[in-house]
Amino acid sequence: MATFLLEIGTEELPADFVRLALPQLEAVVARDLQEARLGWDQVAASGTPRRLAVTVTGLPGRQEDLVEERKGPPAQQAFRDGQPTAAAIGFARRCGCGPDQLQVRDTDKGPFVFARTTEPGRATAEVLAERIPEWIRSLQGRRFMRWGHGEARFSRPVRWLVALLDAQVVPTLLADMDPPLASDRFSRGHRLHAGMVELPCADRYAATLAAADVQVDRLERGAMIRRALEVAAARAGGVLDLPGTLFDELVDLVESPRLIEGAIEASFLALPPEVLSTVMRSHQRYVPLRAAAAAADPLALTADGVLLPRFLCIANGLPEASDTIRRGNERVLRARLADATFFLAADRRQSSAERMEALERVTFAEGLGSLADRSRRLAWITDRLCSSLAVAEETAAAARRAAPLCKHDLVSQMVGEFPELQGVMGAKYLLAEGESRDVALAVLEHYQPRGAGDALPVSEAGALLALAERLELLLSIFARGERPSGSSDPYALRRAGNGLLQILWDRGWSLDLVDLLAQAAAHWQRLLEPLAVRPQALASDLLEFLRQRLASLLEEDAFAADLVQAVAGDGVPLERVLRDPADARARAELLRRLRQEERLPLVQAVVQRASRLAEHADLELDVVVPDGVVDPALFRSPSEAAVLGVLERLAAHAAASGSDRYEPLARQLGESGETLAAFFDGADSVMVMCDEPEVRRNRLRLLAVLRNQAAVLADFSPLGG
Repeated sequence: MATFLLEIGTEELPADFVRLALPQLEAVVARDLQEARLGWDQVAASGTPRRLAVTVTGLPGRQEDLVEERKGPPAQQAFRDGQPTAAAIGFARRCGCGPDQLQVRDTDKGPFVFARTTEPGRATAEVLAERIPEWIRSLQGRRFMRWGHGEARFSRPVRWLVALLDAQVVPTLLADMDPPLASDRFSRGHRLHAGMVELPCADRYAATLAAADVQVDRLERGAMIRRALEVAAARAGGVLDLPGTLFDELVDLVESPRLIEGAIEASFLALPPEVLSTVMRSHQRYVPLRAAAAAADPLALTADGVLLPRFLCIANGLPEASDTIRRGNERVLRARLADATFFLAADRRQSSAERMEALERVTFAEGLGSLADRSRRLAWITDRLCSSLAVAEETAAAARRAAPLCKHDLVSQMVGEFPELQGVMGAKYLLAEGESRDVALAVLEHYQPRGAGDALPVSEAGALLALAERLELLLSIFARGERPSGSSDPYALRRAGNGLLQILWDRGWSLDLVDLLAQAAAHWQRLLEPLAVRPQALASDLLEFLRQRLASLLEEDAFAADLVQAVAGDGVPLERVLRDPADARARAELLRRLRQEERLPLVQAVVQRASRLAEHADLELDVVVPDGVVDPALFRSPSEAAVLGVLERLAAHAAASGSDRYEPLARQLGESGETLAAFFDGADSVMVMCDEPEVRRNRLRLLAVLRNQAAVLADFSPLGG
């Protein structure tokens, strides 16, 4: 069995492209080899900033032969008196065999002739040579470029191509590049001291490049970096401030990682810790060190005691240049932090009230006024949330105070230079001016969650303000007539919708979004007269959008698709989904638990059979009590009275409020299976669609009430199983 190596050598690649391209390369190679009838043991992709590589082990020398069986004409048309006819001769010619090799077999339509054809497998190297250009062209990424006069597009210009099957070069040509690039066995070592490297065979790839100071295995390179950082942090008595995104970037920025330790001037520890961390992580790709004993305080005004006056970085330079690299990084960091010190001093000479006045001069979006107008809308909706949710008076007071202040730092110099710090700097400026910690923390947290996986607000006031921020954004951008479409979502409305629902779920707050959005849409109509807002359409569009976000979040949380459709699908009225999003999630969790406990099929059997006939009933979906709807005087069988008894017991739960009603409702639905079976199939069964109109109507209403009671829990029609 053979080993195949493909290495695509390039100019310096963006770090995120390397990380995203490697799984693409693995997938396309594995798929194509399977389609080409070539077995393999393992397909593994790896890369560095200057190369993408894939290695395939366990390849055969040739494809498997392709054996096909073709069905021809009926036997009576193919042979007469034992001799092949023109039909048989033509069929045999198309199959590449002689008439004497045809076989006659019986089928369910009578005897037919069959031909067995064999296409010999081609040499593996020949198949690979054809596929390599397609594999390279299939890789997707952002901001691809062309170079020279060729038509090829790639993340960065491709400069060399290695293709080896064991020790043999697989000859292939990338003809659309400028100049055209042919495969060979020559890779490149570390760019600073190793030039061209000849690879003797595919299975010596990693070892040969390691000798040229390139760690090509991405996982091993990451492990080396992690070990070096952890050892250095322990030695300094600190804790790594290393988000996963930064670690991934470090892995894909270097080919031969070397740890550099640098110092921070003590005077810069007077800056807020987030300023130092942002400069180091986001702008310089350094790893800050947190003091091991420091208590977490999001409102700390200085980094002294929070961060150590040291940083770590991963370099790609030569060992003998370590001191030079360290001094250069310290000099760059010193300049960046000096700028931050200047911006902080300039901001502190201006009060938050003055910055709020400056918001009047900054446009939020066309038709939506200034940032000050946005702050006033945000304050209005914060007030409505405080009235709608059961929060303590001190919480409501902090949220109402924070709402008009939360955007003041958008016109600060610090946020202008470091946009990642919006909210953070606003909170710290307010705290320094004497605002309470509750107000400052609400301002800091109102951007949370900033994306998938981000922390949710810790304080209640922060959660209220975060809800208001997202609702204001959704209402205002939808009022302009803009909607997310495909991958286009310039205002991050999907993220806003997700954050809104996640906060409600995290807090366990019951919020009637239907009523709130109706009130807000009417208010927006008055505020934004030039946009000619139609309140009903605006509220309806937002509810449908939030229904989609709720369904998407449930699926991301591993709820089965049919369970999601049962509580938030198109068959469920919007009001039932969004009168209380926390309630919708609670119902999905109950359905999942019922399925895990194998109790859901019992409930389904009852509800789905009743629902099919209930579609013919003249009864609204919100009728869940049989009194005044079903007439016992029209009963013709004891089974009808038994079903009515079930409905009366279920009504106590279906007409109640609160999520604690769903478990007993589901249990009693499951327990009513025998009663319903007797109604349909027992000794006292009835014909629902009988000839007597009043009796038929009464029986349909029995089933419709049962359907409506079950619909309080879910729409059972999309459930499988």
